Amino acid sequence: MSNLIDVSKIFNAAESVDYAEGAVVSKTIVKKQSGNMTLFAFDAGEGLSEHTAPFDAVVQILDGKAEITIGGNSFILQTNQCIIMPATVPHALKAIERFKMMLTMIKS
Repeated sequence: MSNLIDVSKIFNAAESVDYAEGAVVSKTIVKKQSGNMTLFAFDAGEGLSEHTAPFDAVVQILDGKAEITIGGNSFILQTNQCIIMPATVPHALKAIERFKMMLTMIKS
């Protein structure tokens, strides 16, 4: 497994994934056995339904505004804010307005 974006080069995460009308766009930038990093762009009103993941994940909002529900608790996040979604706890995401995020999943 390898990095999917050039290493040792400066990049702007928010500019590395584009919005698409009525869609959720994802771009994996690092994929390793120890974890991965993925960029997402959600059009307004789009989201991911409730699900669980076996590992902790950090969400960093790069642009826009999202509602993130973790274990039944709702959080509104905006540009430059982060939240940790704990392993095995149900979570969901919805775009209040279009938003971009970087998801970092750390495997243990």
